[in-house]
Amino acid sequence: CALPILMDGVKLALKEDVIPFTVDKAVYILAPVISATAAFMTFAVIPFGPEVSFFGVITPLQLTDFPVSVLYVLAIASVGIYGIVLAGWSSGSTYALLGGLRSSAQMVSYEIAMGLSFVAVFLYAGSMSTSQIVAAQERTWYILLLLPSFLIYVISMVGETNRAPFDLAECETELVGGYHTEYSSMKLGFFLFAEYINMFISSAVMSALFFGGFNFPGMDFLAEKGLDANWITLIGTAGYFLKIIFFIFFFMWVRWTIPRFRYDQLMNLGWKSLIPIALLNLAITAAVMVIRHSNNFGF
Repeated sequence: CALPILMDGVKLALKEDVIPFTVDKAVYILAPVISATAAFMTFAVIPFGPEVSFFGVITPLQLTDFPVSVLYVLAIASVGIYGIVLAGWSSGSTYALLGGLRSSAQMVSYEIAMGLSFVAVFLYAGSMSTSQIVAAQERTWYILLLLPSFLIYVISMVGETNRAPFDLAECETELVGGYHTEYSSMKLGFFLFAEYINMFISSAVMSALFFGGFNFPGMDFLAEKGLDANWITLIGTAGYFLKIIFFIFFFMWVRWTIPRFRYDQLMNLGWKSLIPIALLNLAITAAVMVIRHSNNFGF
């Protein structure tokens, strides 16, 4: 099964790179680089495990972390869309331009709902740091406390990553290939890599924000039984990757199962359903947090 995938990658690298005469060459070349670079940059704040000791040196299994790590993920995702829009504009093709415009409108509508679903997580965790949010779920995963936010995020991330049934930016039945119609060889490969990397990152963020990241029920019990901390870290990190693999399978399952939406249905779902529901969910979550804090202070 892995060999055809490997051969597809080799085929992309060896194909002739055809550049149409009508393109704006500088922007045309820059667009796939922007998409691929933005996709890789989001790895920086994903916590794959807790701090571990290597030869007496304490090392976190995370490239970097700062107080607004989740906002960084949203910001980089917004930058990545420039690659798609510029690819559509610079190609000099009607199909590509329509695909780029569709993707930009889709990103705006679904990123608003996604951001609102994140705010409920911030309220519960008291932080926007990915590592702090994971640490706050040491005992209870937020999927149990914030199910509406999770459902909003699941739908939004499918739209955000342009995956079927929300792949209106590149649907073959209408736009041939959409924004990357005029691309070939590794320039096309960069767009495909960016799409699948974004799928991995979306799954990793979902696992971290709603499923405890590398935290699992019973890990305290293993520590009490004297299991070495490095083994516990290894179990947690392996479990985190299993969660990510499961959600990647979920992406694929949705693609196999649900037919593509019409574009007006896609936009109506984002603006008329997801965003109002996300606002209502945020208001209810904020009210619950105010009541909890009021009770803690004896009011």
